[in-house]
Amino acid sequence: MALGTATAPYELRFDAGRICLDLLATTHPGERLDALEPLRAWITGSGLVPPGTPLTHADIGWLVAFRELRGHVGQLVRGNRNPARTRSYDLALAGVNDLAHAAAPPAPRAVPGEDGFLVRELAGPPECAALLAAVARDVVELLTDPVARAAVRECEGDNCPIVYLDTSRGRRRRWCSSEVCGNRERVARHRRRAALARA
Repeated sequence: MALGTATAPYELRFDAGRICLDLLATTHPGERLDALEPLRAWITGSGLVPPGTPLTHADIGWLVAFRELRGHVGQLVRGNRNPARTRSYDLALAGVNDLAHAAAPPAPRAVPGEDGFLVRELAGPPECAALLAAVARDVVELLTDPVARAAVRECEGDNCPIVYLDTSRGRRRRWCSSEVCGNRERVARHRRRAALARA
């Protein structure tokens, strides 16, 4: 499928515990950022912009840039477990650092909503560099915070590469989602026990 021409519906997840890890999750179980509409939905769903922020000016360049940043995030988060730094790790780190300082993240302001309560709004449509900077700064914060870095886990589910921040009590979380991978594991365990009982 050509870049920017998605035909299948997409599902996005925002349960990894960090914006940068939610971006990394857009590769599983298949490419989720395969067109502009899913990218716009991810940008809004991640909280980078307030709901209703116009993103119609996003183009294929945005898609390429977010996917490139996602590759850097994966290299840094997964490479962080290995103390031997490689050239690709160093290039990913330089890319994230460059993006983190390329532009100021979008600044929200408080405005009265239709119901009279204050809501967040941006002064104008955000630029791609500003959104990338916000995600890149999240990566920098994650990698430089020893407590957060120690809580980074990879899902123990079969064939699930999702990386998440384990903020559970006792740091015993095993799956990216109890409802997704956790449920699959419980069903598989039940089937194994049932098969053993029949044998």
